[in-house]
Amino acid sequence: MRTTLTTRLLLPGLTTLALAATGCSSVAHTSAAEPASPAPLTSTADGTQQLNVAAAPQGSPAPTAIARTRTGKGPEKSSLSVASYDKANGRAVISAAPQGSSAAPSHSPTPATPATPAAPVAVGDVIASAPAPGAPDGLLAKVTEVVGKTDRGTEVKTAATTLASVLNDDKAEGKVPVDPASVTVEPLMKGVTFSWAKPQGARFGPKGATLPLGNLRLDVDASVDTAQDAPASAGASVSGFVQLAPEVEFSYDGSSGAGHGPSSAFLGMSGAWSSQWELKGRAAASTGAPKRIPFAKLHSAPVIQVGPVPVVVNLDMTCYVQVEADGRVTLDVQQDVKGDFRVGGSYAWGKGWTPVSTSAVHSSPVKASVTAAGRVKGALGAEASVGLYGAVGVTADFAPYLRGEADVKASASTDGKTSVNGSWALHGGFDLSGQLHFALSLFGTPVIERRIPLGTLNREWPLASGRTAG
Repeated sequence: MRTTLTTRLLLPGLTTLALAATGCSSVAHTSAAEPASPAPLTSTADGTQQLNVAAAPQGSPAPTAIARTRTGKGPEKSSLSVASYDKANGRAVISAAPQGSSAAPSHSPTPATPATPAAPVAVGDVIASAPAPGAPDGLLAKVTEVVGKTDRGTEVKTAATTLASVLNDDKAEGKVPVDPASVTVEPLMKGVTFSWAKPQGARFGPKGATLPLGNLRLDVDASVDTAQDAPASAGASVSGFVQLAPEVEFSYDGSSGAGHGPSSAFLGMSGAWSSQWELKGRAAASTGAPKRIPFAKLHSAPVIQVGPVPVVVNLDMTCYVQVEADGRVTLDVQQDVKGDFRVGGSYAWGKGWTPVSTSAVHSSPVKASVTAAGRVKGALGAEASVGLYGAVGVTADFAPYLRGEADVKASASTDGKTSVNGSWALHGGFDLSGQLHFALSLFGTPVIERRIPLGTLNREWPLASGRTAG
């Protein structure tokens, strides 16, 4: 059976990043995206600051950015840095930047908040740091005790805290593109390659020269389990690609007043998504749950600059092919998916957290044929999560699929041309599920005592069907 399905979708849930070079080892690409154009802070009508949201500035080597909030003051950029952190006991060593260096390069996106002198750290200070030694996901902590001086700086004891304690009553809202070169990839099978194209023109991988700027792409070409009684010519395989241009969405409004936490907040991901995949041969029968074949894991920890505050966002995704078959159908199915996605968690004071998850999918004319009686369902999907400082906030599983059923032999197209011997039916659709996690309390909102489901969303539509006597 050969099927071509073109769809448009607005992905909710969440889907994130991209992949790697052929092989089984983890591959990291550390080239950093250039920061967004500088934008000054502005004051709002209620006297609070509207903080700019942009990509964190990068140097060579990149500095360990740190922001500090002291009692009675708002967040400020500091020339201090986190020399080390021990997660087991919460102890950190805070040191001053070497003389002649700066906490951030001159193209910082927050020029209205110059770095303060390296004053001694004190109890009550809130520290927000980009990734640092011992804190690969960044550090957001409050100083509870100053232990004393060491040869590397001032050792302190810290306790976990929230963004509300560092952003206070300020406001921030913006989108930041994820640098495709910052993605770490772990291929899970042979035949996986990774490509990307940076906005500044740098390109990587076999498809990098043809990718739109800001996109990353994962290609796969691999065998899957074949039915035991299938002839050699019916060996099952999957090939295709996933292409993504993700953006982190972040907003915070702390104007509700002391003691109530923020008025509103949002964390999520959006961007352009496209995939094309082909499943062919006679797939082995699946027993129980559909057979899921993960082919790559990816991770990125982009740092977004919220005013002077570095906020570390963690993004993870596992891409997979899922096959559900009875072992009797020999097929050749191809599907194209294009569109946009947006998924995340939205908070409003007095209402709590609610999931953000929407999807609209449309299909174009399809051609299909199925040999032998039976059924098959194939999907190329992604499990993804987004969170802050290493803690998961939102997870989602999105899987566009094509499902076919046939008696004996059939071929069809939605342009009205059919050649059928028996009965047949072809359906397109997608499955979407996910949940919000308690870790979203990092915003300073009430703890989520249970995970909030996004709700399982399934949409399916008939593409073509028919019956004939012979």
